Amino acid sequence: MLRTLLCSLLVLGVFAAFAQKKEDKKDNSALYNGLKFRSVGPALMSGRVADIAIHPENENIWYVAFGSGGVWKTKNSGTTWNPIFDGQKSYSIGCITLDPNNPDVVWVGTGENVGGRHIGFGDGIYKSEDGGASWKKKGLEKSEHLSKIIIDPRNSEKIIVASQGPLWSKGGQRGVYISIDGGESWERTLGDDEWVGATDLAIDPRDPDVIYAATWQRHRKVAAYMGGGPGTALHKSTDGGETWTKLTKGLPSGNLGKIGLAISPIDPDVLYAAIEQERRSGGFYRSDDRGASWKKMSDAISGGTGPHYYQEIWASPHQFDKVYFADNYMQVTEDGGKTFERMNETNKHVDNHAVAFKKSDENYVLVGCDGGLYQSFDNTKSWKFISNLPTTQFYKIAIDDRKPFYNIYGGTQDNNTQGGPSQTDNVHGIRNSDWFIALFGDGHQPATEPGNPNVVYAQWQQGNLVRVDMETGEMMYIQPQADVDEKRDRFNWDAPILVSPHKPSRIYHASQRVWKSEDRGATWEPISGDLTNQKERIDTKFYGEKQSWDNAWDIYAMSNFSNITSLSESPQQEGLLYAGTDDGILQVTENGGESWRKINVEELPGVPKEAFVNDIKADLHDANTVFVSLDNHKNGDYKPYLYVSKDKGKSWRSLSEDLPENHLVWRLVQDHEDKNLLFIGTEFGVFFSQDYGKNWTKLKGGMPTIAVRDLAIHKEENDLVAGTFGRSIYILDDYSALRDAKVEETKAL
Repeated sequence: MLRTLLCSLLVLGVFAAFAQKKEDKKDNSALYNGLKFRSVGPALMSGRVADIAIHPENENIWYVAFGSGGVWKTKNSGTTWNPIFDGQKSYSIGCITLDPNNPDVVWVGTGENVGGRHIGFGDGIYKSEDGGASWKKKGLEKSEHLSKIIIDPRNSEKIIVASQGPLWSKGGQRGVYISIDGGESWERTLGDDEWVGATDLAIDPRDPDVIYAATWQRHRKVAAYMGGGPGTALHKSTDGGETWTKLTKGLPSGNLGKIGLAISPIDPDVLYAAIEQERRSGGFYRSDDRGASWKKMSDAISGGTGPHYYQEIWASPHQFDKVYFADNYMQVTEDGGKTFERMNETNKHVDNHAVAFKKSDENYVLVGCDGGLYQSFDNTKSWKFISNLPTTQFYKIAIDDRKPFYNIYGGTQDNNTQGGPSQTDNVHGIRNSDWFIALFGDGHQPATEPGNPNVVYAQWQQGNLVRVDMETGEMMYIQPQADVDEKRDRFNWDAPILVSPHKPSRIYHASQRVWKSEDRGATWEPISGDLTNQKERIDTKFYGEKQSWDNAWDIYAMSNFSNITSLSESPQQEGLLYAGTDDGILQVTENGGESWRKINVEELPGVPKEAFVNDIKADLHDANTVFVSLDNHKNGDYKPYLYVSKDKGKSWRSLSEDLPENHLVWRLVQDHEDKNLLFIGTEFGVFFSQDYGKNWTKLKGGMPTIAVRDLAIHKEENDLVAGTFGRSIYILDDYSALRDAKVEETKAL
């Protein structure tokens, strides 16, 4: 009865809206807001924290900015939280600052402030005058990655901002920007129009006209990463940021990488700088004379994923020369950088990105990392995890057919492969204790076996595949291996795993070639040769030209290159397989791999050369039809590229004309009953189409602005499960009403 009523209401609403002009159709999404996504967590482990601000007058009030998860506020030291930025157009946050003259005025810089492979982009700077209850955008829309905001303590109308600028391309708004009218207008005083942005700022608390800035020249591509260049340097201004002098005495020369900068709050004559040099080398520097000269104190440098991912520093307000240095395992010095020790990370997630202190308590430290938020009351000797922030970053998800409630599995950024129930009969709802770790490490694409929920496939990065028996807990490492006379296979950071729809024990995995196993991974055979372009990553152009090896390369920060990123097998035709690569190729076999047909992605109408293949999906109902979503954002192009072929890839038609311009498409799934009903996960939410992709409508109910990296449909429950990159897992329960509520008679393209 309830479903019938819901369908009737949807049908009436949709037909009433049909009279609107086509250009107004995107606004029709409000008609479907009654279909609510349900958050199921987890908060077992949170996601990457970008910045923290503690209210100076009430230290129970914290603002926490997540690299991809918005901004959260607590008024009771983390007991409860409220996401306060969900209605804005950006979910990726780089920095947050409270106005020293009025801490209820909050400034947020969007776009994460690291150089990682998986970061989101922002759309400028925002201001709230009511503690985050409402927001106004204040410009810098083309900055993409804002890393620091400073408010002049004498004049709240003056704001100084460090903008890293676009990561994947030149241009945009990069460098140091100043506004003297509260953000109504901006002037760049440092940096350039192409590659040189700014990554850090420090202001002298005695004389706010004295400002220090770290510029940063960097460029990332699919194949490789250049972490520095001649534009990276330290600068000083004595006129409030209007003009700048480059600081050189005692500092290294050459092409520098990311620089972390801090000023001593106890003696502002003292400055600290963590400086990256060529290929992950570098050192820690100190100045005793307000930047006029510098001394190298040690060779300390951030490690782990690389300095581009860390490198920030924070000087303690309670102890002179004590500095926290962001790293996968935090480094701490108490002698100005001469010596460093690793901070105690016992019972704490590593990969640190943010530190905050309380003025009232010298033993208190609040640290944000890839696993969320931790606080220490005894100067880092022990840690308490803030376990109620559902901000996990999921790459890919899978669902099983367990009864009475199916499980959801998801591979996460730096937080393992996690599993948990879709529902519970517990009066308290789904709890952290209902979630579990299926596999350690960075999690990526999982898979389950139909009819046997005890078999789960999970992996850590670069194709390290494991079969897990969920009943016994047994784990078996099953990654296919090259023969002794072959080169090691190249698996993508997020390598595909596929269970055949024709035989549950048959699975496919892919490196630069496709592998098949008939016995759940116990044995393997390659069914293709190298299906990629076999490109050499160091031939990639950076800053518009090829670079010499004597530069700030960081190959270790990258996935393998020229490998397969997506696989699909037609449910209607056994042996009809599709493979897509990270270097612009689609491959088709109709005979189980005996022969392959190559399609360069630029053969598809309007697709750039070598676009990344995010997803291939063979049509559930028609053996001749296949969908593909392509991704060119790592060339600075955020357009959606979604296509369908009705002849097994011989010709293609775009399905993205009706999608917003910057909503790159991550995943497509098709309804198992209505072939015309499609869903896509995009950089900014979930869309559905009732007419085979001709028109798209956003599903907003209960879903914040967030990247939806993966979707799955539970056929028996008719549930749509969404894996988000920064807000954990959402479920749209029983979407079947969308099959019946039609705008008009659907016609397949």
